[in-house]
Parts: sequence; C-alpha cells; structure tokens
Amino acid sequence: EAARAGDQGRGFAVVASEVRNLAQRSAAAAKEIKGLIQDSVTKVEEGTKLANQSGQTLEEIVLSVKKVTDIITEIAAASQEQSSGIHQVNKAIVQMDEMTQQNAALVEEAATASGAMKEQAQSLKEQVAFFFVGEQVRPQNTKSKITTEKIATSHKIHYDENDEWQDF
Repeated sequence: EAARAGDQGRGFAVVASEVRNLAQRSAAAAKEIKGLIQDSVTKVEEGTKLANQSGQTLEEIVLSVKKVTDIITEIAAASQEQSSGIHQVNKAIVQMDEMTQQNAALVEEAATASGAMKEQAQSLKEQVAFFFVGEQVRPQNTKSKITTEKIATSHKIHYDENDEWQDF
C-alpha cells in the first residue's frame, strides 16, 4: 500500500518500519524486564529465606547467650560458696593453731610445774629424812589418817614455850 501511495507511502513505510523495530525492541526489552523481574523475585525470595534463617540463628544465639549467662551465674554462686567454705576452713585452722599454741603453753607450764613439784618432793624428802625414826615404818594398807596418827603419836616431842623455832 505504501507503493501505491507514492512518496507519502514511503514515509509511512519508513515510519511503520521504525514502529515495527521499536515494537520488537520493546518486546525484547519487556522480555528482558520480565526476566529481570523474575530474577529479582527469586533473589528477594532467597533474601527472605536468608533473613528468616538469620532471624532463627539470632534467636539461637540469644538462647545460647542466656544459657551461658545462667551457667556463669551458677559458677559465680558456686565460687562464692567455695570462697565462704574456704574462709570457714581458714578460720577453723586459725582456731586450731591458737588451741595448739595454748596446749603447747599448757604442756610447758605443766612440765615446769612437774619439775618444780619434783624438786619440792625431793626437798620434802630430804626434810622428812631429818626426822629419822628408829624403827622403819612401812606403809600399811590402812587409811592414811590412821597411819598419820600412829606416826604422829610415836614421835612426841616436848617443846618448851620458850624454845625458839629454827629454820632448816
């Protein structure tokens, strides 16, 4: 028809050809856009899946952090109990050390007193030997009161009130 129309038809044919080319390019661009949109949709879906997985992973991390916090709290409480126990053990050891030192001092005092008593017993023995009895008196299986009376009555010494006491 463009040939029948002459020059105007040729112009129309050129325009129609350009419109056809433009339509083809528009169709190709539309296909390309459709592909890009499908690509974008696929990538958005993948991104959504990754975001959901990240959210789940973050929830798991939060739960793990909470568990770790609970464990640390338990460890801190156990450490506090152990510290308290160690403090009590140290206190008991200090008390035992003080008691040991007191016992050692008492043993030393007892040993000193024992030595002094031994010396006093020896001195008393020497002083009693001064009162020599002619017959040897042997201990009897009677009460000491009776024995004492016999010894006391067998040694009657008369003192004059004017006699002076002497130290021995």
